Parts: sequence; structure tokens; C-alpha cells
Amino acid sequence: MPKSKRLMELMMTVNRKRKFTVKELAQEFGVSQRTILRDLQELSELGVPLYSEVGPHGGYQVLKERILPPIAFLEEEAVAIFFAIHALRHYSSLPFETEASSALRKFYQYMPNDIRDRIDQMKNRVDFVTPTRQVSSPHLAILLEAAIQQKVLLIDYESRDKPSKREIQPIGIYTRNGLWYCPAYCYQSDEIRVFRCDRIHAAVDSDSQPMDLRNIHLGNRESDTKGVQVGGTLFAELTKEGVQACEAEHWLVPTLHVRQDGTGWVEGYLPKSDIPFFTKFFIGLGKEVTVKSPTELLDEIRRNLTELMTKYM
Repeated sequence: MPKSKRLMELMMTVNRKRKFTVKELAQEFGVSQRTILRDLQELSELGVPLYSEVGPHGGYQVLKERILPPIAFLEEEAVAIFFAIHALRHYSSLPFETEASSALRKFYQYMPNDIRDRIDQMKNRVDFVTPTRQVSSPHLAILLEAAIQQKVLLIDYESRDKPSKREIQPIGIYTRNGLWYCPAYCYQSDEIRVFRCDRIHAAVDSDSQPMDLRNIHLGNRESDTKGVQVGGTLFAELTKEGVQACEAEHWLVPTLHVRQDGTGWVEGYLPKSDIPFFTKFFIGLGKEVTVKSPTELLDEIRRNLTELMTKYM
């Protein structure tokens, strides 16, 4: 077997086995133990995180960070992946910030010179603009892991009212307009709420028993109303421009209905805790929206508009 092919298969083998001895590999590949030792040394120099243990039960093992086997990309695929990662540079915080930077460097470093030249030419001609925010969200990785592993977290949260400690069970994280948000079940309010991640100043594992939220995710959380204090049924008429504005807000899409002439309406459950947010959102749409219900939302809109008029009289 050619050495290059053996190294490739050896890389995939050690990733699969995770723990092994030189003797085992030598027998599997039909070469001497000295050859395997040289091969392992080369893999280590290439970045495979190998760890050796001495003693009668020793051997080698791969550390937690696995190295994936090489993947062949077409030129256009490689360029697309490069710019997908490159676009993340606008975010002040990412759940995988270090890893994204490392992947981008590797992609660029090992590309042929002509493809690198092409990318250099494209950098100033294509972009995915996101507002640059000064605030940071240092706990994104913890929140995402808790959502995946079904964990309850104890967080220090700074709301508009006052700082508080809360137990939450994250559903996921998403970004909008340069800010990160975490929908989560809040044990204090007994409902699913959305938390601004930059306002979470600490997040640690809690001893509380988690709920079974495996079937709730970012795509269907709006349809789950268990434990939610409903303020009423939201109904608002939209002009064509109002529809376009609402289409840009992915959290509104499940409740957005569009007519053939381009106008539409928003209809769905409105949690009581979301009334202040929807008040400001609909006021921002101006004449492009006419809110019909619920009464609590209409009252809040009137109160805010009265305060705004008083400020400029």
C-alpha cells in the first residue's frame, strides 16, 4: 500500500478507534511497529491530536477534538464555504468564534494560489452585511450546548427593569440585526420567553430537573402555548409595504398571511410578556399597519403614542 494511502486510512482509523496500540495498528495495516510509529508521528505533525500513555495498559488515544478525514471540494464549493465563514466576521460574538477563525485560515492557507487570488479579488465585491454591535454575548456556546443536551441553566439576567437570577432551559439561539437571542423556558414566569444574550452576564448549570423540550425548537416554538399567559389573539392588517417589513422578521412569518394583491395580515397568539415589544414594533411600521386586537396591545400603543406626542409638543 502506498504511504500516502496508508496515512489517509490511518487517519480515519484512529478517529474511529479513539484508543489503540501500535501493535494493533501494525497488525491491521501489515507493516512493522516502527513504520506505524513513524506514521503516527507524521499524523501528529499534520495536526491529529494524539496522546500517548505509557505502562502495561498504555497506548495511544485521540483527544476530544477529532480531525475529520480530508474532503474533496470543487472550486466553487470551496469559495462558497470560505465566504460563508468570512461573513461571520461582522458578529462581535459567535458560539464557535475561535473555530470559525481557525477554519477560515486553513481554507485560505491550503487553497491553490489561483483560487486565493480569486478570493482576494472577490472580498471587496461581495459581502453579507450585518450591523456591528458593541455589546458581546460571551455565553453563546453554553446556551447552545444546554439546548442540545436539555439542560437547565441558572443565569444572571439584566432586563430593562432590574437585574435578576433566573432558571431557564434554552431551546436554541438565533441572531437578528447583529444581536443574539435565546428562546428558553423560564421557570420563574412559567412560559417560553426570549432572552437577549448580551444581557446574560453569567450562566452555569442548575440542579433543577429539566423539562422534556426535545420536540420544541426554533422552527415551532411559537406554536407551543403551554404555560404561556395569553394576552389575547393578535390581529393586524398590513399594507404591501407592511407585509414586506414583516417578512424580514422570521419570528413573525408563522403568523403572517399574504393576499394575492400583496397586502396581508398577522394573526396568532400574543403572550402577555410580548406586548411591550409588539407595541414598539407596530409603532415603527407607522401607517403600514392597523392593529385590531387585542385590547391590551391597542391600549399600550395609545399610551406610547400619547407620551411621544407630549414629548414633541
